[in-house]
Amino acid sequence: MERVFAAFDIGTQASPSFRTFSNFGDLVSVIVKNAYVLAGVLSFLLLVFGAFGFIMGAGGGDSKKMEEAKQTLTWAVVGLLLVIGSYWIILILSKITGYNILSPPAS
Repeated sequence: MERVFAAFDIGTQASPSFRTFSNFGDLVSVIVKNAYVLAGVLSFLLLVFGAFGFIMGAGGGDSKKMEEAKQTLTWAVVGLLLVIGSYWIILILSKITGYNILSPPAS
């Protein structure tokens, strides 16, 4: 008796991640959602590297490195606040217009 561990239907598509969009709004929705994820990841990385630089600068007594790290932390937080603010604006526009920008209806 043979066992099948995994069976995949590869179909005719090149990749399941590629798809066609019925209109421009659907494409923009996908881009906006992915941009939020990318901005969140970049903000997190900048916060981690800024904190690491701040700790290393404080440990070594180098005030120039601490100032650079402080600027990195400041701009990472400002960028994250801008992303959160833009997300809120999109949610407000979604409520006003009645069209959910971040998850359009399936066509």
